Amino acid sequence: MASQDSFGAKGTLDVNGKSYEIYRLSAVADGDVDSLPFSLKVLLENLLRTEDGADITADDVRALAAWDESAQPDKEIQFTPARVIMQDFTGVPCVVDLATMREAMAQLGGDPSKINPLAPAEMVIDHSVIADVFGTANAFERNVEIEYGRNRERYQFLRWGQGAFDDFKVVPPGTGIVHQVNIEHLARTVFTRESADGTVVAYPDTCVGTDSHTTMVNGIGVVGWGVGGIEAEAAMLGQPVSMLIPRVVGFKLNGDLPEGSTATDLVLTITEMLRKHGVVGKFVEFYGPGVSVLPLANRATIGNMSPEFGSTIAVFPIDEETLTYLRLTGRSEEQLALVEAYAKEQGLWHDPAAEPRYSERLELDLSTVVPSIAGPKRPQDRVEVTNAAAAFAGELPSYTSNPSAKVPVTLADGSSFDLENGAVTIAAITSCTNTSNPSVMIGAALLAKKAVEKGLTRKPWVKTTLAPGSKVVSDYYDRAGLTPYLDKLGFNLVGYGCTTCIGNSGPLIPEVSAAIQEHDLAVTSVLSGNRNFEGRINPDVKMNYLASPPLVVAYALAGSMTVDLFKDPLGTDTEGNPVYLKDLWPSLAEIEGVIAEAISSEMFGDGYSDVFAGDELWQSLPTPEGDTFAWDEQSTYVRRAPYFDGMPQEPEPVTDIAGARVLLKLGDSVTTDHISPAGAIKRDSPAGKYLTEHGVEPRDFNSYGSRRGNHEVMIRGTFANIRLRNQIAPGTEGGFTRDFTQPDGPVTTVYDASVNYQAAGIPLVVLAGKEYGSGSSRDWAAKGTSLLGAKAVIAESYERIHRSNLIGMGVIPLQYPDGESAETLGLTGEETFAISGITALNEGTTPRTVKVSTDTGVEFDAIVRIDTPGEANYYRNGGIMQYVLRNLIDA
Repeated sequence: MASQDSFGAKGTLDVNGKSYEIYRLSAVADGDVDSLPFSLKVLLENLLRTEDGADITADDVRALAAWDESAQPDKEIQFTPARVIMQDFTGVPCVVDLATMREAMAQLGGDPSKINPLAPAEMVIDHSVIADVFGTANAFERNVEIEYGRNRERYQFLRWGQGAFDDFKVVPPGTGIVHQVNIEHLARTVFTRESADGTVVAYPDTCVGTDSHTTMVNGIGVVGWGVGGIEAEAAMLGQPVSMLIPRVVGFKLNGDLPEGSTATDLVLTITEMLRKHGVVGKFVEFYGPGVSVLPLANRATIGNMSPEFGSTIAVFPIDEETLTYLRLTGRSEEQLALVEAYAKEQGLWHDPAAEPRYSERLELDLSTVVPSIAGPKRPQDRVEVTNAAAAFAGELPSYTSNPSAKVPVTLADGSSFDLENGAVTIAAITSCTNTSNPSVMIGAALLAKKAVEKGLTRKPWVKTTLAPGSKVVSDYYDRAGLTPYLDKLGFNLVGYGCTTCIGNSGPLIPEVSAAIQEHDLAVTSVLSGNRNFEGRINPDVKMNYLASPPLVVAYALAGSMTVDLFKDPLGTDTEGNPVYLKDLWPSLAEIEGVIAEAISSEMFGDGYSDVFAGDELWQSLPTPEGDTFAWDEQSTYVRRAPYFDGMPQEPEPVTDIAGARVLLKLGDSVTTDHISPAGAIKRDSPAGKYLTEHGVEPRDFNSYGSRRGNHEVMIRGTFANIRLRNQIAPGTEGGFTRDFTQPDGPVTTVYDASVNYQAAGIPLVVLAGKEYGSGSSRDWAAKGTSLLGAKAVIAESYERIHRSNLIGMGVIPLQYPDGESAETLGLTGEETFAISGITALNEGTTPRTVKVSTDTGVEFDAIVRIDTPGEANYYRNGGIMQYVLRNLIDA
């Protein structure tokens, strides 16, 4: 973008004889730029470089340069990310929307070619592989074959998109997890772009991604975060991200991790601390002497779990360790020299002794971190491993009506055992969070080696899976000779993807599943992931625990959460002697020795040399052609999106809401998994019935995540999580509500009630508690809410991404007055609602509050959570996609 450069910041930086154009932060005299947090320096450079090119003024630059760390956010800025990164669950609906926008552009008299990424967009297909086959030598090959069979339509559509859109690249399935591919290969740390005159401009690499764990890239000094797919689409089409200058929390690290504690233990400790502190909507930045001793992989693990903290980012500055990692992962020496020179020139290089200005501060001595797990349903609920068995016992009564059950089970091979509550039925080394970290992955393999050498085996009811974040992991396992030991314990490779962490755990052992369902057993999963929300991991498993990869292996051996890993034996050796965890746990020296011998830069270079090419299965897929997509009306995977149907060229005035009924009344910590599940589709659900009616056999239902290109499936799947509890339909669990278009409001499915409400012209509202919409950056949680007919959500508080997504879909997010809730106001969900004052938006202003009243006499002033003028523009247009489309028509 062109810049008028009001500050004279444009200059050159010479690196080993090559000249780069840069925008020097030192040119901005306003405020104390030197003491700004690292992350705000990156945003300041972004404003300097794009000044006057994205409605950014010199006053915006001055406001950020003179940042008041004690102030509450009230100044809007426009952030223009260098690139957009996607995964396939969220990326497929993005491409569907872009393809539909091309058609809508033509229908409105515009140029369809304007619907094209203006910023580089990269997609990694990693969310589709399901661990159907496990514990066998051919598990990977079989699961890939099944994946291609299920997802052929989706993959052909993505291949069309790669050809139809400029600057859009796809990393094929079976390569790795998006965030690991990002930090190991795609991320630049310092980005370059060649101008029309041949000048090469250098600036910080920044990104937004259609996955909340995009923040993993924060570990290598890249400012980036997750957004909903609809916001990512806007960014691809040149629309800057509207945001308030945030508060920044400084998190000082001292000391070093003790022997026996892992990066997972550290990140679970940080998650607990930051959730208690409260960082929703804030930036978190790590600094201090502890940063310097923290390996890059550990930093990436911490950055990855920023959504679990609730923060927008959790970033680490650039230092020598960053360069070491970039060199290890195969970046060129030219790139390394640029990163170092640029970071030092711009004040982005970490000084362990510096104390930047921060809005709030926390501190942690790394030496105090102890082995931990988190569960049974939230990442912030950390439990020390020494107390895990007792904590499980305390939770158990809430999860089963049969707490003392002991069920005899006989497997197909004739082996038998008693299955009890607490049984670990899934032990999964999975997810971007930990499989990118060689220290914990090597630690898990060494623990497996020692277990096998002592004659230990996994318990027969445990489904064991290994799904690394990239092929590099398999390479260093093979080079170190550790793969056979993992295989021996049943941790055979099942795929390179998210698997269990996203809900693609596949079915349990059939006899185990039957016993669980028949006797209401509260069994558990232990996974090395970042999400353990209710109903996410597997429909049979009620209690889910996050743990480091070595602890995942340990729990597979123990077989139950009732086992005290620090006191009870995990099994007996070949001579009948008890074997304890301490006998198997590898030392730090052992782990580091294997890393030094088994991991090299060449492995990364070879692994990513043809990352966009794919294997023979990918290359042999027939690929549709043309600038517009030929929709197949019979497809159950990819359908033309309905968002632009009947859209006028000019937005209609917004209106107040009258005569609204409550679709759902929900409690606290309702996640986007509750709102729009990603996992299995039940046969008797509205989505299951739709697929059956369209000739799809239940074995081919696939998952909600894979069906996100079909709005008909996704509407029916909204609020369909099997663990959702709707308070206006007491005694039910799942996607049920009451339909007040019928006498006495009978209980029915959320989808069926919505159909009746919309047929009667009755608008809907959703009532919720605290932390509404936490979890994944799942745009379908907002899309589905909107398409069900909801016009407003009233909650006690929101997570950042979902609040933004609601506005992006034309749903107004409202908040109860401070200290108030549905309960304190006496709302039952059976009332009829009116919301007045929204029409003030037609006058170009955003009301601070609107009046909410019910037919039962309850009245209150709800806080309007449209936080920026940009968000107000989206809402006036009926959503962000409509706003962008209208702007492109006029451009």
